[in-house]
Amino acid sequence: MLNIITKSVCLILIFNHMVIGQTAGFFKDIFVDGGVHLTGMINFPAAEGLDLSVEYLATDAVSAQTSAMITNAYDSNGHLLYPDREPRFRLLYTNGGSSTSHGTSLEEEGRRKVRTFYKNGGSFMGSCAGAYIASVHWDSTGQNEAYYRIWPGRTGSTGLIDSHTDHDIPADSPLLNYFDFGGDLLIANVRHNGGCWAREDLDFPIQTEILARYNIPNRVEMHGKASTWAYKPDDNKGRIVVIGSHPEFESGGEKLDLAQAMLLYSLAGVGSPHVKAELNSAEPRVMDQFYEDNNPDFTRIGDKQYHHFTVDVPPGTDSLTIELDAESGFDFNLYANPDNFAFKQAALFTCPQEGSNHKLILPTPQSGIWYIGVECATTVSSANTIYWGKTEVLNGVAYTIKATWDTTAAVGISDAHIQPSEFRLNQNYPNPFNPSTTIGYSIPEISDMNLTIYDVSGRTVLIHNELQQSAGHYNFHWNGTDARGLGVPTGVYFVRLEAGEHSKTIKMVYMK
Repeated sequence: MLNIITKSVCLILIFNHMVIGQTAGFFKDIFVDGGVHLTGMINFPAAEGLDLSVEYLATDAVSAQTSAMITNAYDSNGHLLYPDREPRFRLLYTNGGSSTSHGTSLEEEGRRKVRTFYKNGGSFMGSCAGAYIASVHWDSTGQNEAYYRIWPGRTGSTGLIDSHTDHDIPADSPLLNYFDFGGDLLIANVRHNGGCWAREDLDFPIQTEILARYNIPNRVEMHGKASTWAYKPDDNKGRIVVIGSHPEFESGGEKLDLAQAMLLYSLAGVGSPHVKAELNSAEPRVMDQFYEDNNPDFTRIGDKQYHHFTVDVPPGTDSLTIELDAESGFDFNLYANPDNFAFKQAALFTCPQEGSNHKLILPTPQSGIWYIGVECATTVSSANTIYWGKTEVLNGVAYTIKATWDTTAAVGISDAHIQPSEFRLNQNYPNPFNPSTTIGYSIPEISDMNLTIYDVSGRTVLIHNELQQSAGHYNFHWNGTDARGLGVPTGVYFVRLEAGEHSKTIKMVYMK
């Protein structure tokens, strides 16, 4: 790693592709809404048992609710959203209580922020009132304007107060992907207090999945009705998973399994990441807008958030340079990945050290679409919606991102060095299925040539520095053994040819 003034030029680190950390790009996993006219829950056994990070809002004060969910002096976009209106949590969970009264207390601005949270990819889970408020609901006057209406279906009231009910799990329920519920497809004795059921007889959204049904034969009006359902209309939105009963307080047995299965299915439905823009070569993109500007594609980045960009690298590109210049006093990370989103744990190239300015240089990148990930690593300390520390990050940090690619034949060579008339590294042939492979190269009129083979983790497998040093075309025969004479496994390798200050890298496949 080389520091130049305030910039850092990162050496390339090559990683195996790994499963991305679940909370990457979010402040925490879950925001629990126990606000005005809702139950003020301050622990969630199902979430804690899954080791999920949770922020709890438990208040009867409209001012505290407004500060957390709508706006405050240091966070104009509210805790639910990042400055660009992307979800700051993976999931919003809404407790039981009075749905109409709670929705009314949020006013239209608060309800709109919940809709934006869901529309832009955050998932939603709710119990009892949390199921009601997600729907359009209705009465003799029409839709309930205090509801979120993110599930475009209607609910009916069970009328069952302070009781318990059983739930049948359909054989095709996605909840069975997580638990078998004792093998009998029945969850018994779940607390129920005035909850709802999904109306399948009226304006039922076709993308709705029935996850469970009430099993309570002595109440014909609710027996067999949909007690638990899910909804995800497209990849961009999150998944809604709601239930008319109350499994959320359970700490063991099949009722805990039910709550955890609902959580896992909700979280599995978080919307796909969004690409801000495709970058043009040497054209800076300034990300300095605020939430109030209503221009998400040019808005600042929030705490622990990722912004994603793409670059279409043309064939024959000799190098790709990504430069990030951000406000000082904040820590950023920079990542690049071919063909898929660039998160920390799954990026082929990474520049993760502290500081706000970074440069990532990719020699001889493969042509096609590359994804660039910008991460703001600076965040706040928190305890149940009370924040302290570097709170200015909540309104976003400005930065500029620029991608530059070079298609010239020689990169970074001073006039004092001899430039080869030809600089070529051939793909291994005749095919990768041979027990040995031949790597052809051509560099006339230059000396000090080295050929190095790396594995996909960036470890050196073999260095060969006895290449002939006169003009001509030569072949190097590699029999799949390392410098110690030990065999190497089938897989992908990188071959790097260096001649003076010139270098060329290709990816090759070796199969025994």
